[in-house]
Amino acid sequence: MNRRFFLTMICIIFLTACGQTSTESSQLETASLEQTTNDERTTTSENEDEDISHTSSLSDLKVHYIDVGQADATLFQYSDQDKSYTILFDAGDWKGDEVIDHLQAQEVSAIDLVVISHPDADHIGQLADLVQRFEVGEVWMSGNESSSQTFRRGVEAVINSDADYHEPRTGEEYDIGPLKIKVLYPDTITGKSNEESISLLLTYGSTKFLFTGDAGKSDERNILNSGVDIGADILHLGHHGSNTSSDPAFIHAVDPEVAIYSAGINNSYGHPSQEVVSHIEDAGIKLYGTDKDGTIVVTSDGDNFHIETNKKDTATADSNTSNSSEHDTGANAETEETTGDNSCINMNTATVSEVQAIIHIGPERAAELIDLRPFSRLDDLTRIPGIGPARIADIKDQGIACMH
Repeated sequence: MNRRFFLTMICIIFLTACGQTSTESSQLETASLEQTTNDERTTTSENEDEDISHTSSLSDLKVHYIDVGQADATLFQYSDQDKSYTILFDAGDWKGDEVIDHLQAQEVSAIDLVVISHPDADHIGQLADLVQRFEVGEVWMSGNESSSQTFRRGVEAVINSDADYHEPRTGEEYDIGPLKIKVLYPDTITGKSNEESISLLLTYGSTKFLFTGDAGKSDERNILNSGVDIGADILHLGHHGSNTSSDPAFIHAVDPEVAIYSAGINNSYGHPSQEVVSHIEDAGIKLYGTDKDGTIVVTSDGDNFHIETNKKDTATADSNTSNSSEHDTGANAETEETTGDNSCINMNTATVSEVQAIIHIGPERAAELIDLRPFSRLDDLTRIPGIGPARIADIKDQGIACMH
């Protein structure tokens, strides 16, 4: 797939001209990948009715809309006969490790496909750690670039791994086991990061999921105007529920039974937008959000789906083969635990003077720390000259340094 050559070119471009888009080379690489990927992953059924008849024999698909704060990450897990499949759409924020923790809690050891919708740090954030800690089969990116250290670390990690690389484009279709993936966007790239987010329609039996990253209203209209059927049961709201996305005509065309957004509690962006929330609710669409519902898990057998959250005061949605749903509200309210610590010093946001309250961090190392940010784990502080495992142990014992 020439993945190493192309990713090396990305790194060269990044280091010499951050933010410029190598559109021509990206298109050439995509062209070389399409045929190979289609040969490996796409199978065309000679009898469409035969596919439908197997729907009832599908194992459960679990889709985890992971609570990653003001970021995005969604995990797909399913199996077919003796083979298990794992797909991740977006990789959370660079300041956290929630994605890593969640995958480990689900006993994930390998990931077939990681899709990064666009290079913003709240979507590509934990890619480097994912590639280093898990066996990753393939990584998809839009081809747009960023000048951030988070993007650079992610690209370098993919280069140094055994993962294949691809830039999907409108119209491509893939089968990964029993899950079908249709690429809705982008058709081409021009350097617009959010607007040209990778957008996918994923189909499992008769249950459909739609993801658009941070694509805006004009991009949603472009998808709508392409003429492709974008109807889906479950829509992941674009851009964390911002009113820059969720064009009313687009929502009407998708006609989802359920909409889900990912946003941080009391985030400074005002996500989700009340305008979007009102439109979704007025349309009779059941709305879930990670800020209110925590991690949201959709389970589908290919015909029906149901939704579980980690909040007891949230409704549970069930669907049947006619795509109607019943909603049951739990009677018990959950008491939220307070996990914050006012004495915690965030290594990624604290000032030079503030980080000097950490043991072994004086003025010189504080300046080094600021220059080397971001950090994903306390162990990453070994990147600072003079900080080794013993001093990391002291910092952990002190208990006031954190990454969130």
